[in-house]
Amino acid sequence: MADQYIEFTTDKQFVRRVRELKTIEVMIDMYCAAHHSAAPRCAQCAELFAYAQRRLQRCVFGDAKPNCAKCVVHCYNDEMRERVRVVMRWAGPRMLLRHPVLGVRHLLADRRPIPVLPAKRPGKTAPTD
Repeated sequence: MADQYIEFTTDKQFVRRVRELKTIEVMIDMYCAAHHSAAPRCAQCAELFAYAQRRLQRCVFGDAKPNCAKCVVHCYNDEMRERVRVVMRWAGPRMLLRHPVLGVRHLLADRRPIPVLPAKRPGKTAPTD
């Protein structure tokens, strides 16, 4: 399980994203265990976690990213956003009992200011008609 975090943890700027990845992993595992009776997670939940991991790795905000619900850039497609919302709505309240440190840190992350969208890189201009 720790191997999947190596890509993030090689650089100190990814500390928050590692914590967010761990939080979504715990939430998905809790939800899957309660609803799908799968150990450690069923194919649907594994797909959801892999998708969330890819989105988190490619976040334009880097480690300054807000919680996804407050983000100005919605990088999840509609189906996956709804699936994550369902998982978080169920697992969120239970996080405070089962994983209090992760739960409190996730709640505190909601209070962080929303960053401004980073400027486009030089040389990447929109095509003109």
